[in-house]
Amino acid sequence: MDQDKKKKSIGFNIIKNDPTDGHGGFGVGALSLENISPVFVDVEDGEAFVDIGALHARSVVEKGIKFLPNKEDVPNGKAFWLVWVTIDRKQEGPYYAGVTACEMTVDREIRRGYKSLPEHVNKMDKSMKRKIMVDFMDDRSKEILTTFLKKHDEGMWERSSEELKNGLAIS
Repeated sequence: MDQDKKKKSIGFNIIKNDPTDGHGGFGVGALSLENISPVFVDVEDGEAFVDIGALHARSVVEKGIKFLPNKEDVPNGKAFWLVWVTIDRKQEGPYYAGVTACEMTVDREIRRGYKSLPEHVNKMDKSMKRKIMVDFMDDRSKEILTTFLKKHDEGMWERSSEELKNGLAIS
């Protein structure tokens, strides 16, 4: 296996407890069976990754950025989706029960970004309530998120609702 492939592998564990209890390093990149997990979709770079720090607005994407409530105030922002993924379990096994997406842009050069904090809080709540809200994402982002969820666990993807699969279908 060449170095590039090794570096791009997802490489995260399913863990049970909140990995944000104190220190920052452990649990970054982990999807939890009991908790909601924040997954970032980097539209430009075409990748998705878990950053538990987003639970407290302290993700790698958010650090050092002052967020503004108007998208127009960050005209050159790099596009991200923050996707709240809740995993639940049914008799057949774990599945993606709640998946909700929030738009976000970040301009590192001017240290400014756009996000709607009320939307992020509401979407996190909706995900925990097992809602699917992804159909408004652009096709490229849907494809990135679908690939990420399938790579994490094909069985979890297969056991997930048709509503999720249809919501992430490319139009």
